[in-house]
Amino acid sequence: MRKRIRNKKEHGRKRRHMSIRNKISGTPERPRVAVFRSSDHIYAQIIDDTNGTTIAAVSSLKVDPKALSSGGGGEEEGKKKKKGKKKAAAGTKLLMASEVGRLLAEVAKDKGVARIAFDRGGYLYHGRIKALADSARKNGLEF
Repeated sequence: MRKRIRNKKEHGRKRRHMSIRNKISGTPERPRVAVFRSSDHIYAQIIDDTNGTTIAAVSSLKVDPKALSSGGGGEEEGKKKKKGKKKAAAGTKLLMASEVGRLLAEVAKDKGVARIAFDRGGYLYHGRIKALADSARKNGLEF
């Protein structure tokens, strides 16, 4: 009997990721950058698959979203504060992804990596994944 798939979206992403991984592999000269995107954060690792080692890892956990957006997402003076959840500034996740791309490029330069193979992790190449990749390219990584 077949095992029932509980989350079809996640299963599809993992299937696409394995298809990508069959084609892309990291070498010491050109390591692989693996990207994982959760609902709140984005993570990127530089991996050498021949040695099975992670060279560097960067995530949006350390990035302060208030420092990224202009205005900080705070409330204006003179208005009454509403109780409940604070609303995040528009585009904060995209800004955090581009900041992670910039940090990834800096860390890669420190480790002596200039060329990489980009592994999008089964996600579509748009939104946060594209913002991370564009920022990494802009800051000196070649892929």
